[in-house]
Formats: sequence, structure tokens, C-alpha cells
Amino acid sequence: MALPINITDLVNGQAIEWERLEFKQGWNPEEIVHTMCAFANDINNWGGGYIIVGIAEKDGRPILPPAGLAPESLDRIQGAVLTLAYQLLPNYFPLIQPYLLQGQHILVLWCPAGDNRPYTAPITQGKGAQRYPYIRFGSRSIIAKEDNLRRLQELTARIPFDDRINGKATIDDLDLGLIQAFLQEVKSDLYEESKQIPFADLCLNMKIVNGPKEALRPLNVGLLFFSRNPEKFLDRSWIELVIHKDKTGKNFSEKYFKGPLHHQLRAILDYFKNNIIEEVVEKVAHKAEANRHFNFPYEAIEEALSNAVYHKSYEMDKPIEVQIWPDRIEILSFPGPVPPVDVQILKQNKRIVARDYRNRRIGDLLKELHLTEGRGTGFPTIRNAMKENNSPEPVFETDEQSTYFLSVLQAKEQIITAIENVPFNNLEELSHFLNKLSDQVNDQDKTSDSKESEVLKNTLARLNDQASDQAVQIIESQLNDKILAILNVLEEPKKRVEILEHIGLRNHSDNREKYLDPLVKLGWIEMTIPEKPTHKDQKYKRTIQGEILYNLIFGKK
Repeated sequence: MALPINITDLVNGQAIEWERLEFKQGWNPEEIVHTMCAFANDINNWGGGYIIVGIAEKDGRPILPPAGLAPESLDRIQGAVLTLAYQLLPNYFPLIQPYLLQGQHILVLWCPAGDNRPYTAPITQGKGAQRYPYIRFGSRSIIAKEDNLRRLQELTARIPFDDRINGKATIDDLDLGLIQAFLQEVKSDLYEESKQIPFADLCLNMKIVNGPKEALRPLNVGLLFFSRNPEKFLDRSWIELVIHKDKTGKNFSEKYFKGPLHHQLRAILDYFKNNIIEEVVEKVAHKAEANRHFNFPYEAIEEALSNAVYHKSYEMDKPIEVQIWPDRIEILSFPGPVPPVDVQILKQNKRIVARDYRNRRIGDLLKELHLTEGRGTGFPTIRNAMKENNSPEPVFETDEQSTYFLSVLQAKEQIITAIENVPFNNLEELSHFLNKLSDQVNDQDKTSDSKESEVLKNTLARLNDQASDQAVQIIESQLNDKILAILNVLEEPKKRVEILEHIGLRNHSDNREKYLDPLVKLGWIEMTIPEKPTHKDQKYKRTIQGEILYNLIFGKK
């Protein structure tokens, strides 16, 4: 039966880390039994590994095309693998699958982490050979000694939560459609087989169930990815999103992302992409190309959210909490990082290489879906994305007891003003808001006289419906009822008589003082010939503040 992974991605190290792959050109039982033992012991909770027989290696990388195995040797080698499995104590059995890769036969041994650590293997294939526990060190299998041996002994019967049986669920709570969709997406050969084999055999082969065959139970990882409602079995295993409209924390809306773990992650990333992330185009004098940047770089958000999904504890009934403020995004998960990563290490601006992983199986499935890398690249990826966007340095925070982990992504400074004062409470606040936005447009668009500049368009795109409604209410309650009509008619500069006639009034100085002068004083409209107020060709036009307000109210982006 095929393995639930794409063989090409596996061989090229695109699905898992190189340290979890071992290539053997030919059959070498002594080295292979040591590697089987090391993967079974899984001292770093990486999820075991794969031994690929029939491919030579150089410096831990495969030499392609494969050297291959003789077709007639495949049955013999598979029988020899079972013999080696009985040499391990406790006995341990990998999954074995032959493949045809680039026209050559190879054999893949999937060696998941064992449930009965520590495992030992004979040092040689001779009779009476001494036995030792083996572990992975980089891309080699070595005997566990001293500190490593103590670490391994501490892992006795300690199975990560995502790889444990869930007693609340049955195999019927796993969804065949979700499993097949996953296999099809990762281009596993198991997808076609899944249409014909018994469902229990499929789940066993994917290592998402365990127990006696007559009473198989799902593993937590199986429920998280392949159950329609994992929160029924794992409390609060969802993502909560809070969108704050201002900095007070009193005006906000909430969204919940539930369902299979990878669906949650993709849904919230799509939400950010479609509703939160905005591009700003900045024109530069004497330069043909404009500078382009974002309020928040997508790559940083993607990596921070993926890390939260990968590393939180699903044993705790606490969701991932994401809060969007006008000036920052906060991503909170529980508990904190796994040792040796702690509050002091987080303060160091260096790449962090974790010795241990909390969710070995969750990480594997996310990697196969290309939703995370898991090679200690999370923090550098976030920092680089923020730096390339000229955004502030991200903040990673935990406490001394590592009870939580918080990632903070600050918004790019010049874009913050587009939402920071929404909603408005009075005319003064509305005017202040419009002035700040007009200053922003002037600062960033000095080389252009057009009020339809890219900067203005992108600024207006940030303003929401609630702000529009609030602006209308303020105008209607604190200014005269003709103001909206005046703003609307000034699509092009117009004379006073044209404006007043449009709103049903006579061209009187009283009407000018009552309806036009207040707008000039507020800075929302201006005269085209300000130095000669009574000039016969005098007209009125919207200022940048007025242009922003007009677009805010009438939605003309």
C-alpha cells in the first residue's frame, strides 16, 4: 500500500527536513537497523523519518537519477526488513513500500516515532552483539550517551498529545472526503488506492488511528485534520479573530475560524489577504519606478499564523487568539515555546533551532501541504519580510514560565493614520482626521497635482462603512443639511451661483455665509482664486480634505 506522501517531494527534501531522511544505495542491514532504531526513538519529537533504499547519497543529499534496486530483490529485502524489526527491542515495524522513480525501483521504509521508547538495536549483526539505544544526530544515527541518553530515558512512554488516541471519538468521526482531498493535494499514490481499500486500512496506513483492529480509535492529529468538527473532541481548537475599529478596545467585531486545522489556517490567511492587507504606492521624485509596500507584509502574517497553529498545545482548551488593531497585529497562543527556547533566547535577534517539537504529526501534515517549513526558519522569515517592507521589527514574547507565546507585527507607520481615529465622535475629531490624511497624501505625493493619486486611492480603500455612517451623522447633526449636496456637486470647480442653485437657493451673500463659508473655514472646499474673493471667474472646489470626505461618504474610490 502506498504511503500518504508525495514520493518526489520526499526524495527532494521538500516535505520533511533532510535530517529525517537516510539514503542507501544498496541493502546494508547493520546501518539500516540502527537508523530504524534512531527514528523510532525520535529524541527530538520530529515524527520519525524515512529510509530510502536504492538511492545513493552525497553529504546527506540524494544522487539522482537513482541507482535503483533489481526488481527481483524487492521481495527479499522486504522480508529482511521484517527480520530487522524483530531485532529491535521492543519490536518495532516500519511501513514498507516499493516505488518506481525515474525508471528505477526503490524501497521506502517509513519509520514513525514509536510508542514504547527507548528502543535498542544490536551494534552488529553477529550473535551475542551488545545492544544500544540509537538516536539521530544531524543526518547520522549514533548511540545515545550521557545527556542524550538521559533525555531519551525521560521520554519513556511519553507520546506527544497530537499522536495520542482520543477516547471521545470513533473511527466514524474521520471523514473519507477530507482524507482523500488531502492525499490528492499532496499527490500521494495512496489517493487512488483509497477508493478501493477498506476505510480502516486506509486510516491505519496514514497513522491517524491506533488500537486493536476491532476497536480502532482516532489519534488527535487525525481528528484535527480529518474531522469536520474537531472542536467536538478537542475543546476550543479553533482560531479567534478580533478586529478593533479604534485604539480604545471598546469598538470591535469577532470572527471564528473552525473546522479542519489546515482549513482554518487557509481561511484566516484568505481573510487577511482580502480584507486587511493593503498596498500603498509611493511616487519618488526623479525616479520612474514607484515604491510599493504594504501595511502588513503577507509573508510575515502567514509565517506567524502557521507557527501558532503548529506549536500551540491542543491539550489545553485555549484557542489561538488573533487581534487586529489599527497599528498592529497580535497573535497569541498557549503555552510558550518548548525548551531550550525561553524568554532570554527570544530577545536575541538570532536564528533559533529548537531541540524538540510539541506537535510532531501536525508539523508533518502542514509541511506536506506546504503550509509551514519547520526548519527553524519561522523567526528569520518574519523578520526578513518585515524588513523588506520597511516595517518595524517584529516582537516575539513569552514569560519566565513560558505560559504563552505572543507575536506582534507593527503596521507600517505612514498607513496607520488611515484607520486610527475611526469612528469619529464629533466635528472636531472628523476634521482632525481629515487633516491628518491630507498631510499624509501631501507628504507622499508631492510630485503629483492629481487628487486621484495612488496614495489617495489606497488611503480611501482603508476607510470602512462604519466611518462613512459616522461622518454623515456628524455632518447632519452639527452642520447644515445642504453640506452633503454641496460636496456632491463639486465634481468639478463651480461658481457660487451654480452651487447655490443646485441646492435650491438664491445667489445671496447670506446663503454664501451660511453654506459655503463654513466649508471653507473647515478646509473642505477652497476658492480657485483665493487672493481675489470677488473675482468674476471665482469658483469653488473640493480640497484634499474635502476629496477624502466626499469619497468617504459617497464611496467614489
